[in-house]
Amino acid sequence: MVSPDILTNNSKLYGSVPHGGELINLILEGEELIELKQRSISLPNLLLNKKQLCDIELLMNGGFSPLNTFMDETIYNNVVESMTIDGDKEDGLLFPMPIVLDITKETLDIVLATDSKQLALRDEEGNLIAVITVSNYYSPNKENEARKTMGSIDPYHPGVSSIFNTKEYYVSGKLEGAQLPVHYDYNGLRRTPIQVRELFRSKGWENVIAFQTRNPMHRAHRELTVRAAELNPGCHLLIQPVVGMTKPGDIDYHTRVKCYKEIIESYPEGLATLSLLPLAMRMGGPREAVWHAIIRKNFGCNHFIVGRDHAGPGEDKQGNLFYQPYEAQELALKLADRLSIKILPFQMMVYVPAHDKYYPVDQVPEGLETANISGTKLRHLLRTGGEIPDWFTYEKVVKILRDSCPPRSKQGFTVFFTGFSGSGKSTIANALNEALLEDGSRSITLLDGDVVRTFLSSELGFSKDHRDLNIKRIGFVASEISKAGGIAICAPIAPYSGARKFARDLITPNGGFIEIHISTPIETCEKRDRKGLYAKVRSGQLKGFTGIDDPYETPENPELRIDTTHTSVKDAIQLILNHLRTEGYIN
Repeated sequence: MVSPDILTNNSKLYGSVPHGGELINLILEGEELIELKQRSISLPNLLLNKKQLCDIELLMNGGFSPLNTFMDETIYNNVVESMTIDGDKEDGLLFPMPIVLDITKETLDIVLATDSKQLALRDEEGNLIAVITVSNYYSPNKENEARKTMGSIDPYHPGVSSIFNTKEYYVSGKLEGAQLPVHYDYNGLRRTPIQVRELFRSKGWENVIAFQTRNPMHRAHRELTVRAAELNPGCHLLIQPVVGMTKPGDIDYHTRVKCYKEIIESYPEGLATLSLLPLAMRMGGPREAVWHAIIRKNFGCNHFIVGRDHAGPGEDKQGNLFYQPYEAQELALKLADRLSIKILPFQMMVYVPAHDKYYPVDQVPEGLETANISGTKLRHLLRTGGEIPDWFTYEKVVKILRDSCPPRSKQGFTVFFTGFSGSGKSTIANALNEALLEDGSRSITLLDGDVVRTFLSSELGFSKDHRDLNIKRIGFVASEISKAGGIAICAPIAPYSGARKFARDLITPNGGFIEIHISTPIETCEKRDRKGLYAKVRSGQLKGFTGIDDPYETPENPELRIDTTHTSVKDAIQLILNHLRTEGYIN
C-alpha cells in the first residue's frame, strides 16, 4: 500500500495527489463561458494544429497539472535547463517537457496591435477552444531546447524535427477554456483526470498501476502488466494508450484501440480498465518517461510502469540508438521520490517455449531458449501474409491487424517521379500507367505535372511557395488514392526536397511511396527541348526555370534513380516493375 501523502480519498478528489497539489481545470462555465464566447467573436483567431490541440486538452483538463497555461519564458527556460518549473534543479517541482504555444511573427504582431492582446484559439472547424491573453512572448533557442530535452539535434529524431518546425515565437498568458477539443470517436473511453478518478472511486480502486503504450498490445504486454499487479498486491491496472500523436509510421490509433478492446477482455475480471490519452508524444526517451509518470499521477495513479526503451524513437540514420534501452528507467527511478509515484521498471518480456510462458529477459531459467517477434518482423509478417504464432498474440488481434495492414499486394501506393523538364518523366509515367493497367488489380490515376497545373493548380505561379503548394496538393490527392487502395502515378518536376518529403510523409501512413528520380542531366534535357522551353529561357523569355536559374535539389535516397540518356523507356519500365515486384506491391 502507498503512504497517506500519496493518496487522497476526500469527497472532492479521489486517487493520488495531483502533481503540485492541485488538479487544474480551466473550462469556464455559466455566465463566464457565455461572456468568453461573445468576446471571442471580435478577436483574431489561431487555428490550432494537432499537437497544439493535444497539448491544450491536457492543459485544460488538468493532465499537465500544475501548469495552467502555456509556459512563459522563465518557466520554459527552467524546464529546458533543469527539468523543474521553479529552476531549482535539486529540489524544485519536476516538469521535464516544454509545453508551449508557437505562433508566427505575423500572428504575434496582429495580437500585439490589439488593445486586449487576446487571441481566440480554435480547431480546424472553427470551434472555439480557448482564449489566451498574451502577456509574454519570446523567440526560443530551438537548438538548445532540442539538445537539452531530446538529447540530440538530429532532425531524424521526430521530437527534434517537431521543435525545429515550430513557429518563430512562443507565447504565454492567461488561458480561459471554452471547451475541450471535440472528438467523435471512442467517447466512452476518452476520460479526463477527474473522470478517471471517479471511475477508480466507483470501483473502489485505491492503488492503480498505469501502463503507457503507443503500439498494439500482445501477449508479452499483457503478461508484463499482470506481473506488475502480482508483484504489487492490492493494485489494479489502468491501460492508458496514446491516441494523440505518436511516432510517424506507427499503426493508426483506430486499429490499436480495436486491439486494446479485445485484449482487455483477456485480463482477470476486475483487474484492469482501459482509458485513452490524447497526448502528443515527443519521443523524448528519459525525459518523456518522467513526463508520462507526472501525467498518470494527475490521472489518479500511484504506480507507473517504465519498460524497455520507453518513448524512444529507435535508431538514427546510421543505425545508432538515440537512447540506451534502459536509460529512461534509470532517470525515472532516480527521480521517483520527487515524483511521489512508484516507478515499476520492467525488462523486455520474452517467450520460453519449454515452459509455454513469458519471462523478463533477465529472469529466463538458464539454458532455455527464448522466442520473440520484433516490431519490424511483425510488420514483415503482416506485409507478406506470413503466419503469426499464437504464443505471440491473440487470434482476434491478428485479424484486426491483418484487416488494417493488408499485404502490399493489396495496398494502394504512389509512384512519384521527379526530375528536370524534358528528362522523360511524363513518357515513363504514361508507359508505366499502361503496364500497370495490364495487371488490372487496382484503379490507377495519373497525375502528370502539366495536367495538374491545368486542373488543380491553375492559379499558382512558379515561386518557391507556389511550387511547394503544387506538390503538396499532388501529395494530398495521391494520399487519398493510396488510402483507397488505388495507384497514383505522379510526374511533376518537384524541385524541392521539403515538398517531396511532405508528400512522402502524407502518403506513407496509408500506402507505399516509391520515389523515382529521373536523373537525366540538364544538358541532355536541353538538347531534347521538345516543348521549346529551354530555348525560351536562353532567349530571356522565361525566368525561374528549374535547372537553369532556379535550383533543383537532387533526391538523396530515392527508391530508384534512372538516367534516360542511355536507358530506354522499355528498360525503365522493367526496372520499375521489378522493384514493385521485389517490394511486394505487384505479383
